[in-house]
Amino acid sequence: MNNCNRLSDLEVKDGVATVIDVNSDGTQLGDGFKNRLIAMGLRKGKSVQVMRKAPTGDPYQVRVGSTTEIAIRKQEAKLVVIEKQKC
Repeated sequence: MNNCNRLSDLEVKDGVATVIDVNSDGTQLGDGFKNRLIAMGLRKGKSVQVMRKAPTGDPYQVRVGSTTEIAIRKQEAKLVVIEKQKC
């Protein structure tokens, strides 16, 4: 059984997860965010890990793959569907 969530649900303690899909909310702005996230490396099959969250919970510092680190807002992280890796 898959454990599917959004990147916005991933906690620092959860470790590495795998990107399943990047969605859009159907608006032109959402489509733009989707394309931007894909351009930053958030593609199907890539590993992701939340490194830090701001004290207020937004933004997130996310490691994509093994070398790239990005900062994204919670709103953008909700567009990324992930599967948590089992321990």
